[in-house]
Amino acid sequence: MPGSARTRWLAIAPGRVNLIGEHTDYNGLPVFPIAIDRDVRIDFTIADDPVVRLDSPLARFDPFAFQLKRPIEAASQGHWSNYVRAAARGLLEHGVELRRGIVGTVTGDVPIASGLSSSSALVVASALALLKANGATLPRLELAALMARAERFVGLEGGGMDQAACLHGVAGHALRIDFEPLRVTPVAVPEGWRWVVASSLVRAEKSGGAREAYNERARQCREALAGLADRSTDGMPAYRDLMAADDLDRVLRRARRTLAPVLFRRFRHVVTEGRRVAQAEVAVGDGDVRRFGHLMVQSHESLRDDYEVSTGKLDAIVEVALDAGAAGARLTGAGFGGCAVALCDDTTVGPVMEALVARFYQPRLRGPPVGRVVFAVEPSPGARVEEA
Repeated sequence: MPGSARTRWLAIAPGRVNLIGEHTDYNGLPVFPIAIDRDVRIDFTIADDPVVRLDSPLARFDPFAFQLKRPIEAASQGHWSNYVRAAARGLLEHGVELRRGIVGTVTGDVPIASGLSSSSALVVASALALLKANGATLPRLELAALMARAERFVGLEGGGMDQAACLHGVAGHALRIDFEPLRVTPVAVPEGWRWVVASSLVRAEKSGGAREAYNERARQCREALAGLADRSTDGMPAYRDLMAADDLDRVLRRARRTLAPVLFRRFRHVVTEGRRVAQAEVAVGDGDVRRFGHLMVQSHESLRDDYEVSTGKLDAIVEVALDAGAAGARLTGAGFGGCAVALCDDTTVGPVMEALVARFYQPRLRGPPVGRVVFAVEPSPGARVEEA
């Protein structure tokens, strides 16, 4: 048995900030996030029976319990237990025997519904807690891919970035994450690069109101590929095959001729964003903060104009941050609200945060912001279980 049933454990799973490569993961193209120094925690003991019982100190998250047996039924749409149920369901369907459950409390300091992956952090923390309770292990890449599939139980057609970033975070490093097959490559972030996260004050609940808009983008990307299929060959091209073309601009010209305008815009974002990830990785290696920042701005403009997932408030945050001296800024996460991220250095991080408070938050809040709305983050270690 993995320790006494009276032993208290902590399953710790970080949130993530995606630096560049947005809406590319579910299209099989790379992303470039960091795991951050804010996390979701499950303080738990191991139960003698196969039941999960969790609560939260936050009143909006009511206590729940469910049996660890197939099939695990969903709670009502948007209920927070569905992320824990998704983890359990994924493990059971993968063949992991869950004879013991967990009893505990969920806490954390990842802002909820802010595009910083609090939901996937809860999924990963739940999976690690259940594995610990049952003395089981899975390779991290295998677990990341499994939890990406499992989270679709909640109803979102997401990719695998969030779970992979959560499990593979490395202090001081960004992560290039490739798909099909899943691979994670840590890339050292240059000394002096600083990341500021700013909330748009609009919740981006992918399990709620933003889900249909998100899933619509995924469908449109598939429709765009189908529209470009070569009728003389079998099957549909993949985005990574198109990215390998010697002349990507020629592919874009063909797409403009072939696709309906909205599908062309979605397609153009995906392929140009995929190219930006490769260019951004080179910029990090060269320590070229201005180049990386320029790519972030291009990414935001593409997300705003071609993918149409930005908002007026996200655009305003980007504008204020750039005016205050940030090297680059963009929305981070799926969009439809949530947060933006700005790239700064030691001399600009303070002025950028001050400008955001003065020019963005105070006019909208009629006073200084309260709570976690603008803060600096650092690339941090990945998910783990520790004795409490």
